Amino acid sequence: MRASSCLLGNECGATVGIAGVLATSRLHVGYPRAGEFSELEAIAAVVVGGTSLFGGRGSIWGTLAGVFFIGILNNGLNLYNVSPYDQMMAKGLVLILAASFDKWRRA
Repeated sequence: MRASSCLLGNECGATVGIAGVLATSRLHVGYPRAGEFSELEAIAAVVVGGTSLFGGRGSIWGTLAGVFFIGILNNGLNLYNVSPYDQMMAKGLVLILAASFDKWRRA
């Protein structure tokens, strides 16, 4: 158990390091708040992909579809010059709609 836990920690650290290098190369500067509010996008993508917030199972393909949907939504909102605050409200609305649909489907 200890070896797998150590391996998991090393793997997590390596992927965080790669993500940091990619973010720095994209922004051309080490900005500590670069990933702020990314958790809203991650949760919205998973819920839109079909995973329930109330427990249950999801699929990788559904999550990937949710990631594509949220990415297209981000791109479209950026192309229409929507303010970042309104973009977060739109993503929150999508999250609320997806969770409401899931709750309705399970009832």
